[in-house]
Amino acid sequence: MLESAAMFRVMTPMSILIRLVAAMVCGGLIGLEREYKRRPAGFRTHILICLGACITTMTSQYLAVVQGETVDLSRLGAQVVAGVGFIGAGTIIVTRQQRVKGLTTAAGLWACAILGLTIGAGFLESAVTFAVLVLLAELLFVKLEYRLLKYSRERIVYVEYTGATCLEQLLDYFHRKQIRVGSMEITRAEEEHQRGNVIFYIRLDRKKRADELQKGIASLPGILSVAEL
Repeated sequence: MLESAAMFRVMTPMSILIRLVAAMVCGGLIGLEREYKRRPAGFRTHILICLGACITTMTSQYLAVVQGETVDLSRLGAQVVAGVGFIGAGTIIVTRQQRVKGLTTAAGLWACAILGLTIGAGFLESAVTFAVLVLLAELLFVKLEYRLLKYSRERIVYVEYTGATCLEQLLDYFHRKQIRVGSMEITRAEEEHQRGNVIFYIRLDRKKRADELQKGIASLPGILSVAEL
């Protein structure tokens, strides 16, 4: 397999074209999945990052192999790995519920940059395998993740309330239902009509269902909204 791919590792016009096209296709496939899910960085962003990383590696090879310059082949690639972190950070946000979103997209951008570096080095068989595994993780493993979370006894519940007495009512409700509260993060409502919010980290018994818990909390007076994180 390595011998059959040897032609891709030589700096020829055909090899350069194949590497760039492969970077565009592999990066685009990963970006399509993000685009379909309406994530901040989508189809074109992943293509540009993968192509940029690819041409960076090829530039290092060109300077060393064709031009005969004494260069560190890994230096430009290392700057790509560090620089893509700034782009990935821009996709991560913290919602009002203190929930972090965009980590998978940021990790996908980082993986796409590594993919481009690998393709630019001519290691196409490894790059294609890597792209397939990334797509497998984002398309199929997410279903396994949701299935595991569905049967998890650990729950994170976000509650918006109004009135200074609502928090005491919530804790009393958990006590009556024998629901164990591990910890909570509170933005307390100091006045009677001031809005506050709290995040509960709870553990349910196997007989209790999360949807029934949310309905019970929503039925309490002064509760504005309930959501599971």
